[in-house]
Amino acid sequence: MARFGRVIFGLAALLLAASAQAGQTVLLVSIDGFRADYLSRGLTPNLAALAAGGVSAAMRPAFPSLTFPNHYTLVTGLYPDHHGIVENTMNDPAIAAHPHFTLSDHDANWDRAWWDEATPLWVTVQRQGGHSATMFWPGSETDIQGVRPDHWLPYDKGMADADRVGQVLAWLDLPAAERPSFVTLYFDKVDTAGHHEGPDSAAVNEALGQIDTAIGQLAQGLKQRGLLDKVDLIIVADHGMAALAPERTIFIDDIISPADIQIVTSSAMMSLAPVAGAEDRVEKALFAPHRHMVCRKRQDMPERLHYGSNPRIPPILCLAEVGWTITTHEAAAHQHGPYRGTHGFDNQAPEMAALFIARGPDFRPGLKHAPFDNVDVYPLMAKLLGVKPEKNDGKLADVEDMLVR
Repeated sequence: MARFGRVIFGLAALLLAASAQAGQTVLLVSIDGFRADYLSRGLTPNLAALAAGGVSAAMRPAFPSLTFPNHYTLVTGLYPDHHGIVENTMNDPAIAAHPHFTLSDHDANWDRAWWDEATPLWVTVQRQGGHSATMFWPGSETDIQGVRPDHWLPYDKGMADADRVGQVLAWLDLPAAERPSFVTLYFDKVDTAGHHEGPDSAAVNEALGQIDTAIGQLAQGLKQRGLLDKVDLIIVADHGMAALAPERTIFIDDIISPADIQIVTSSAMMSLAPVAGAEDRVEKALFAPHRHMVCRKRQDMPERLHYGSNPRIPPILCLAEVGWTITTHEAAAHQHGPYRGTHGFDNQAPEMAALFIARGPDFRPGLKHAPFDNVDVYPLMAKLLGVKPEKNDGKLADVEDMLVR
């Protein structure tokens, strides 16, 4: 009986491996903060050539239009409300070891309790017999549901773009039995420049050129290996970028006493909780009409945002008009220089639209696709990889016309 069980297990493993091998190799590249219309500036010839030879579109990010929520949406196909990475900064008292999460807190980032509500694509690929490799993707540094990517590196902002590309190509050079079928690559320069200098700045234009050079190196490396027309290359952004100005600032402490609230996040959206006993005062003050800002209870957020049910979301959310930010006088006084750009606004705002380019043997050449939601990227990649997707919020039917098969 034990021998029979081992035979069945062995056959199942072979079937999983065959399923994974039957799919395509997918290389998912994220250029953080690359607004969709940056492509039209004429500064990115390598990206433009890939777009001309494949599919391009303006992609709607999930709400809130922030980095970690959207990167996890891209690889899970779930809205942040459903995958649990609801903001870049979060509180969850149920996570005893690390109840406070920030982008820079490595211990919290490595705590799988923050990530285990969803199954990223690299976990699914490996469970179904394939291999994966991630270059700086949010969530990839921990053992989500007990699984890490076969190949990964801890985030290092100082790592040169060329070195990031070189590592991805090295993973694709592995022997066939070890070679990853799902690979991710991440660049941060465009987002950093957009925050510090604004989306219309010379700094952003310079960053666009630098990242385009890296994309050219990637394409050339794939071509030298005979892979450019064999790998499905998908290039995305997590969100766009909107210009800011100091005079477009809303000070929440001009509306309500800071002693009455506990602020979790602030910028394009402020999320907060009233302190015990101050609920009525806070709600009366914040729910009144305000210029350039709307405040709501989390459960009253517009349905189209798919946001407000996860317990990690604070009780009250104040969303600024595009181009405005919400803060306190104290926080503004301690800020190291003004930010000239940010994101996190309504995901339907044109300024939040994200880049999407897809080129490879499975994509139709020269197709300019209608805008679509980024949750749809996950079922699209699962189909290309030949894996059974996890339950997700995406609609393959909305993007399947990109494919030649």
